[in-house]
Amino acid sequence: MKVSLSIFLLSIFIVTSCSSNDNNDDDIIMDPIEVNYFPPLTGDTWETTSPTDLQWDDQKLTELNTFLEQNETRAFIILVDGKIVVEEYWNNDLLGQPFDRNSVWYWASAGKSLASTVVGIAQEEGYLNIDDKTSDYLGNGWTNMSQDKEDLITIKNHLSFTTGIDYNVTDEQCYDPTCLNYLVDAGNEWYYHNGTYLITHDIIEAATGVTNNQYTNNTVLSKTGMTGQWTNTALFTNVFFSNARSAARFGLLTLAEGNWDGTTVLGDSTYFNAMTNTSQNINEAYGYLWWLNGKSTLRFPGSTATITSSLTPSGPLDMISALGKNGQFIDVVPSLNMVVIRMGNEPSGSLVPVILHDEMWEKIVETIN
Repeated sequence: MKVSLSIFLLSIFIVTSCSSNDNNDDDIIMDPIEVNYFPPLTGDTWETTSPTDLQWDDQKLTELNTFLEQNETRAFIILVDGKIVVEEYWNNDLLGQPFDRNSVWYWASAGKSLASTVVGIAQEEGYLNIDDKTSDYLGNGWTNMSQDKEDLITIKNHLSFTTGIDYNVTDEQCYDPTCLNYLVDAGNEWYYHNGTYLITHDIIEAATGVTNNQYTNNTVLSKTGMTGQWTNTALFTNVFFSNARSAARFGLLTLAEGNWDGTTVLGDSTYFNAMTNTSQNINEAYGYLWWLNGKSTLRFPGSTATITSSLTPSGPLDMISALGKNGQFIDVVPSLNMVVIRMGNEPSGSLVPVILHDEMWEKIVETIN
């Protein structure tokens, strides 16, 4: 049954590719099925669909839930057509209390994808242009480079991890000028260097004149019913925290290509398509702070090696993913009109736990097929 679904998804991808004119695969984005339902902006009301009505395998769903619980999952949600099909909570929250729909958890690097959406809105509203130099917003000397090399770096380089800043540092979270040294010209290397991403939050604040939280709330949270905020912790800066349903709302917004129940949140389709397709020619599995499935090669965080594989071989080819440390997942699948949320811990502690992600999707595919 897993093979059948893979063939089905592949056939959709091929047909879509062949019907495009003068575009390569990286420029192709599958049109989502119309989303039939959006939950109200306030309250706990959220329509549901039974797995039985979708003819899902009850035994496989039980096995999926057991797998998730045993792998330190806190929250797991599947949306289809915007409606909740699965919503499960296990274990304890950050305060040691039983985890439930109101419990708050960190997004880790999955928050990068939210930041990318916010940057796109700021561009649409005229506050910035991603082709502008970073120094246009932060001033000269935001790095420890010569000015000619610093001026090669644009906002787009931060979104695509191609700043060329030296990643051989003791603290990859540091983005003080002393930590940002020259390695290669911008655009000539891809590396998952967190410090170069964190600068996007300073750019947003400099461009809009309000705090990162204020702008995110005004442009995204208030229009989608999300709750949450960017927070500094003892070890990390600008980490987004929310409950699982808010993460699901963000996934649903992305599934609807920036529209929330008729309200435009991100209306720049050119930016959205660029964000959710390959952003450079080094790591084809990476857009603007979004991970892309179905590509033939990729680079993993912490590595400069390119390997021949898709990001999540067991998952749908058209899936895009916001992925974070310890297994924070926001998966958006247009071909299935599906959003999948997973929050929790993960035994390996890897920057992006791709093995857990693939094993989870292997079990999801077995369940839905």
